Amino acid sequence: MSTAIPPTLMTAEELDAMPEDGIDRELIRGELRIRGVAGEDRMTRRNRFHAATEATLAKLLGNWIDQQPQPRGRVFSAEVGCILSRDPDTSVGIDVAYFSAASLEQQSDNTSMIEGPPVLAIEILSPSDKLEDVNEKVDEYLAAGVALVWVVDPHFHTVTVFQPDVEPQLFNKDQFLTAAPHLPSLSIAVRTIFAG
Repeated sequence: MSTAIPPTLMTAEELDAMPEDGIDRELIRGELRIRGVAGEDRMTRRNRFHAATEATLAKLLGNWIDQQPQPRGRVFSAEVGCILSRDPDTSVGIDVAYFSAASLEQQSDNTSMIEGPPVLAIEILSPSDKLEDVNEKVDEYLAAGVALVWVVDPHFHTVTVFQPDVEPQLFNKDQFLTAAPHLPSLSIAVRTIFAG
């Protein structure tokens, strides 16, 4: 009778210590995931549509934050490292994320990543993204306590909104995104995300 040897689990700190070599790595429940297309250099392929969408969303959220009373949260972009959960660790890069002021006050200098889930996590689809990878990240976000997840599709100009215990909702360019009660008064015309 043979017994299976459990996989060696990594910590978020071990992931953070890995070299900056352009390979897209994440940690899901302690297991290393390397994202990308099989047979290629395993680097996520992004394009100008992805980059423009990310910049626009960061700007729109930043404009909303500027209108909020102190203390304010903060928006991060460009694959901000986030430790969603511990033991085993889940650490991912998020295209655009909003963290509350209370969450940011809890951060220490022990890691370059943000500890704890954001209020809003935004994933922008890239040409190399696989559906199962995107679904896995959405599931991890919701399990970790992320209140809102937006999956943005620059090709079809749509946004799918996920929330715990709520059916996903698809928004097209003729609709408005809101985020109440989590981001009060936020209202974004979907078409402005893809303008230009």
